[in-house]
Amino acid sequence: MTTAIDLFAGAGGFTTGAEMAGIKVIWAANHWREAVDIHALNHPGTIHACQDLQQTDFTQVPAHDLLLASPACQGHTHARGRERAHHDATRSTAWAVVTCAEVHRPQAVVVENVWEFVKWTLYPAWKDAMERLGYSLAEHFLDSADYGVPQHRERVFIVCTKSRAPLHLKLPKQPHVPVRGFLEFLKHPWNPIHRPGRSEATLRRIENGRREHGNCFVMPYYGSGSGTTGRSVDRPLGTLTTKARWGLVLDDRMRMLQPSEVRSIMGFPPTYQLPKSKTLANFVMGNAVTPPLVGLLLKTLGAEL
Repeated sequence: MTTAIDLFAGAGGFTTGAEMAGIKVIWAANHWREAVDIHALNHPGTIHACQDLQQTDFTQVPAHDLLLASPACQGHTHARGRERAHHDATRSTAWAVVTCAEVHRPQAVVVENVWEFVKWTLYPAWKDAMERLGYSLAEHFLDSADYGVPQHRERVFIVCTKSRAPLHLKLPKQPHVPVRGFLEFLKHPWNPIHRPGRSEATLRRIENGRREHGNCFVMPYYGSGSGTTGRSVDRPLGTLTTKARWGLVLDDRMRMLQPSEVRSIMGFPPTYQLPKSKTLANFVMGNAVTPPLVGLLLKTLGAEL
């Protein structure tokens, strides 16, 4: 595989990972202008399109060896509650992958999503459509923390290949990487823990965290699990989301994780340019695919084909 296109490209996690594997991404598209602009800034050699991929004329897209796609996950994730019976436009974005594959019939297709994607009521129909195009599908449930990324991030990667049997890739797991080495302790301003307006819930989380982890730990501001006890900096972080969630506590100070730290924890290179808005930077990073895992997966796939 030498060339690829990236559907629902977002900020560029799939593209960056593909480049790590020696694959040239020649075309990338997303419906959201801000994401396309960030992708173009970091991947100027790629042709970019800002459009609704469900309405795209894929005959106008360059031929390619590999199709990469991250259809919208919001309609599948448990964060949205149980699956709703009425039409959900975010779930239907997955059909754009089928349309593109029907037009181009690339050597392989790799689709990334939250693991609940395979529980979608219409997933069997989607899978059947890909199989009718000649692809065998292998579902890989992978946690980025097992592949060198300092963050637990469980996702499904569906590898579709023109082989008689599904191609189940064997990715060698790596030791977990502590998040401590990706935190910029001296670079960003801090706030005192005890100050007017600090909520009692936050103070309780800090006290719980100190009992569990000492005077340095990370702490989410909502949610269960680590949300009540914090998390050691000597293990991978919990999943980064599209909203700023994780804070860092050190002695009597605290602050939120900054976009440059989020970028590193996602596995992007330090030179990767982010939006100036912290809110937007956190959003595009939290919505991305982790490049190191993508790079390993695509290198392994290339060796098998």
